[in-house]
Amino acid sequence: QVQLVESGGGLAQPGGSLRLSCAASGFTFSMYAMSWARQAPGKGLEWVSGIHTDDSATYYADSVKGRFTISRDNAKNMLYLHMNNLKPEDTALYYCAKNIPVDYWGQGTQVTVSS
Repeated sequence: QVQLVESGGGLAQPGGSLRLSCAASGFTFSMYAMSWARQAPGKGLEWVSGIHTDDSATYYADSVKGRFTISRDNAKNMLYLHMNNLKPEDTALYYCAKNIPVDYWGQGTQVTVSS
């Protein structure tokens, strides 16, 4: 069955960096676009970034553009989100998502940005 397992979340200081990872299994990873989304406390789900089946096209929400980089390794069935210059408003539960429109979500990894 499809599995998406996120990791790499944690506590970071403002201006710091984190790298989120998503290990995918149960489907042909290289055939699907993938995304990251997040949900901050008390707020709705926000799409963060997406990537085509290869690295030919990537997309970002305005709130993270220039600070976050999405990438994938199809040989390892891995999706990544490199987050730089983190801000307190980046605090959220981050989800890995399969396909566009999304047809499967991971369980999420918590990112907290605080001094």
